[in-house]
Amino acid sequence: MRFGAQALHWSKLVLGLAIGNSRDLSRFGAKEFQKGQNLNSEFPVANLRVLFPALKKSPDFVFFDNAAGAQIPQCVLDAVTSHLVNCNVQRGGPYEKSQQVDAIVAQTRRSVCDLVNAFHPDEIAFGMNATSFMRMVSLGVGQTLGGRPEIVVTDMDHEANVATWLALEKDGARFRWWRMRDNGKLHVGDLVPLLSPATRLVACTVASNAIGSIVDVAEVSKHAHAVGAEVFLDCVHYAPHGVIDVQKFGCDYLVCSGYKVFSPHMGFLWGRHELLKQLPTFREDFIPDEPPGKLEVGTFVYENVAGMDAAVSYLAKLGERVGDNAQLRARLVRAMDAIREYEQVLSLEMLRVLQDAGAEVYGIREQGQLSQRVPTFSFNLRGIPPGRVASELARNNIGVRGGHMYAPRLMQRLGLDPKSGAVRASLAHYNTVEEIRRFGELLRKIAVQG
Repeated sequence: MRFGAQALHWSKLVLGLAIGNSRDLSRFGAKEFQKGQNLNSEFPVANLRVLFPALKKSPDFVFFDNAAGAQIPQCVLDAVTSHLVNCNVQRGGPYEKSQQVDAIVAQTRRSVCDLVNAFHPDEIAFGMNATSFMRMVSLGVGQTLGGRPEIVVTDMDHEANVATWLALEKDGARFRWWRMRDNGKLHVGDLVPLLSPATRLVACTVASNAIGSIVDVAEVSKHAHAVGAEVFLDCVHYAPHGVIDVQKFGCDYLVCSGYKVFSPHMGFLWGRHELLKQLPTFREDFIPDEPPGKLEVGTFVYENVAGMDAAVSYLAKLGERVGDNAQLRARLVRAMDAIREYEQVLSLEMLRVLQDAGAEVYGIREQGQLSQRVPTFSFNLRGIPPGRVASELARNNIGVRGGHMYAPRLMQRLGLDPKSGAVRASLAHYNTVEEIRRFGELLRKIAVQG
């Protein structure tokens, strides 16, 4: 099963027509309408949902808080349990159980290498979360500013990818702000004038964790490298929604959190091997100054690393469902492409129900630009505090979030009070059109009641 080239066209049909709008039905033939209905059924969402114990256990709960952390499939739980039961020991020992841990870590390094299309598994380092790796890299960069003291940061990013760089001011760093435009996008044309031979690094997200806008990071890398600067990407929010390809992105560093991509809590860093080798890091003297070991000081959570490998396997299995068997990387690409197209169906329906409720949606709202966003929507209902909207939805068994989404600078840019912020509904590939419609019905009631 796979999506056709006209997926976006048909998704408009399935969402615009399947709700029984006879006026729209009259504009299209029955054959087109049937194709529109089939698109939603091509993606095996019902079969996938049963693989997630949390979704099975609470079938009446609508989980639209995926940007704060995704649910995990049974195979991931099994991998974590198996590790704790069979080899819950420290790695590096001569006995079998310790060697099993070494093997699990090495296997996960290979699978994550395929997930991000790294050049070599040794470019992958594991740790507690993406934020800790951001700080590790920033500390190293702060020690090597030299004649390039300028760092470019954005007002669209998660604060973790802003504050960690601003903390380098004491090391002599200067900052250039790449500002989001009113259309909710970071335009590369606005970045170019900020770059110069004094630029050390550009730090930006791949997709906004608050409004879902995707950044053209390949163009960012092209222009940054043209002046000799490096590029650091926060891929945490983009990871569950699209193909990660560090080679196509052209970046120098990339961080991600496994718990956003159907794994337990853990983080990983990718970096170009020669840059990781040069990066100053804290380590005990007996640890070789070589990646990835120099970046993995202390004991990370091995069972969660085992879970990350299982999460990659889950995505690979999805790739098999929507196409022929192939090498791991090819299956992962196929899976993420299918997820991207299915999530555009969800995005279309989410935009419709938000508009029907009279919500003000922040960021990209045009249906023709859905390829430039992920299904994460921040919005407000006129005159109703976002916290109250989120609480009312919670009372009706729908989980969303209200607040600044750890992006207070973005909230200010949108003209919002960072303390109250907005309501965020963030979807993943196991969510459904039916869930969105239930959400929409309740949102309309909240809007009417005021």
